[in-house]
Amino acid sequence: MVDISVIVPVYNMEGFLRETLDSIAAATPSLEAAGRSLEVVVIDDGSRDGSLRLAREYAASHPSVRVLSQPNRGLAAARNRAIAEARGRYLFPLDADDLLGPDFLVGAAEVLDRRPEVKVVSGQNEFFGDRTGAWRLPDFSLELLARRNLICASALYRRSDWERAGGYCEQIVCYEDWDFWIAVLKDGGEVVRLPRPAIRYRIRGGSMRVRGRRFKREVVDTLNARHGDFFERVLCGPLRYHRTWSRPWNRLLRLLRFGR
Repeated sequence: MVDISVIVPVYNMEGFLRETLDSIAAATPSLEAAGRSLEVVVIDDGSRDGSLRLAREYAASHPSVRVLSQPNRGLAAARNRAIAEARGRYLFPLDADDLLGPDFLVGAAEVLDRRPEVKVVSGQNEFFGDRTGAWRLPDFSLELLARRNLICASALYRRSDWERAGGYCEQIVCYEDWDFWIAVLKDGGEVVRLPRPAIRYRIRGGSMRVRGRRFKREVVDTLNARHGDFFERVLCGPLRYHRTWSRPWNRLLRLLRFGR
């Protein structure tokens, strides 16, 4: 078993993948200096461009990189397949067009080593590409997590928590990371945000962050079906399509129905 597996799903990312893999390679010396072992598991999810060829060429000169491939099944299925074959006790998903921060993994692994109550370690991330600047997210709380995703998909967590959560939900489009963090954290656990970038997140017109806004109703229905007990406990009822109104609306309905 190695210390950290970086999981890189790829779908038609020939123009960005090498830069992403180079960012991981640039972070490797600090990990080695700290006595940490690292592997990179690249999984091509049925790309129609030259992504798979590029990944295999890169792996030929970088022994820490392994390449898997499968027919197109979506991001969640690709992550699950790669994690199932990974050897790391800590996992870090990284999209194939984003860039890893140079010293994040060293600090994040130290937190998970020292603090068993911490389940997720994230960073102060940055946007680049079509939009630049800091990616500002509020501090973690379960009530906020019930209404929106507070945690970037690229965060370090334990393999045992992936197993306990049942992996990433393969029925949700674009918001599988929100569902996953709910599954990991709904019964307890802390989230630590380090004051350094975990990633630089590339903003493009076709990126998952932009396209995800179109699927809200389907996502809300699936989250309610999978985590109804969590929403009942935290929001006093189901997650609503207008998410910020979920808790006050549910409390009003409960008051009207039961007088309390």
